[in-house]
Amino acid sequence: MKYDFDEVIPRRATGSYKWDSSPREDVLPLWVADMDFRTAEPVVAALRRRVEHGIFGYTRVPDAYYDALIQWFDWRHGWSIRRDWVIYTSGVVPAVSAIIKALTVPGDRVLVQTPVYNCFFSSIRNNGCETVASPLLHADGTYTVDFDDFEKKAADPRVKLFLLCNPHNPGGRVWTRDELRRMGEICLRNGVTVVADEIHCELVFPGYTYTPFASLSPEFEACSVTCNSPSKAFNIAGLQIANIVAPDAAVRARIDRAININEVCDVNPFGVEALIAAYREGEEWLSQLLVYLKENDTFMREFCARHLPQFPLTRLEGTYLEWQDCRVLGVPSAQLEQQLIDEVGLWLNAGTMYGAEGEGFMRWNIACPRSRLLDGLERFCRFVGQISSRG
Repeated sequence: MKYDFDEVIPRRATGSYKWDSSPREDVLPLWVADMDFRTAEPVVAALRRRVEHGIFGYTRVPDAYYDALIQWFDWRHGWSIRRDWVIYTSGVVPAVSAIIKALTVPGDRVLVQTPVYNCFFSSIRNNGCETVASPLLHADGTYTVDFDDFEKKAADPRVKLFLLCNPHNPGGRVWTRDELRRMGEICLRNGVTVVADEIHCELVFPGYTYTPFASLSPEFEACSVTCNSPSKAFNIAGLQIANIVAPDAAVRARIDRAININEVCDVNPFGVEALIAAYREGEEWLSQLLVYLKENDTFMREFCARHLPQFPLTRLEGTYLEWQDCRVLGVPSAQLEQQLIDEVGLWLNAGTMYGAEGEGFMRWNIACPRSRLLDGLERFCRFVGQISSRG
């Protein structure tokens, strides 16, 4: 089946957080990370069948759910997950929060690599812990790990967890096996548990390979907890389904208790059906999506090279989130976000959402029809022209 990712699907007045958060109908939202594409037809068909049944009571997660998850990660990523390692929940953010609750006490420290997904900060703070940042090194259009700083921060006896973002949001990195191994060895030496947020794991471009952190060795598997979900790759975040994979039985028991304390232990029937359909029948759609996203990335880079050379893009290895260096404007990111909305109706994410190291950068969501992406780029050009004309 050939999918049409150029189709423009109206999303206003559908309860869309992305499209309905602004009262202005002229605002083009290229910010929050969901896609403007219909999900795979097998997922839609599975949901339609479930709706037609007409009864939506409490859900018991079936064997087919675990089978689909295990088979997908085994054949697609070479990681053998055991059923008893899996705890289902309503989303990766609730999962991360519950894991922090389970494996720390208030006052402990949690290591992150900034700039990084903004909900890491709130999950750490909400559990009474302190964020310790090991800033990534930005050079030659990409990010790398400052291993000296990382080791220094991990050696702090109050650091109990490391939140690994793999692939990395917003930096666009798909960490290599060597990079993951070095980070893992540092954490092992210092008794730091790795909590891997791998929600973007399917969104990886040609030439790069996603490696599940836990798959690298039995030692890494034992000292880590992994969070994954089909929500980003298949655009089903609103169905609220995710999994925690915790191989260590004692750790898993603590997380299961925290999941229940946080009352995110139940899921809805649509999330269950969507995951099964996505992992069993969604590969064709996902393959075509990745081609389209890569073409959008190429399109944006060529456009910026011609019209916005002073606003370089970080190399995008995975995710659908472009990270643009706007420091030439000398405008704080939060102010730039608001000015773009006010002046040209373009909504991007301010880089400072992702830590102080994001200052001067803006995050673009390119998971949209190319006509919408072009509209956004032209609006940005118009804004830059207005800034220049004001002197």
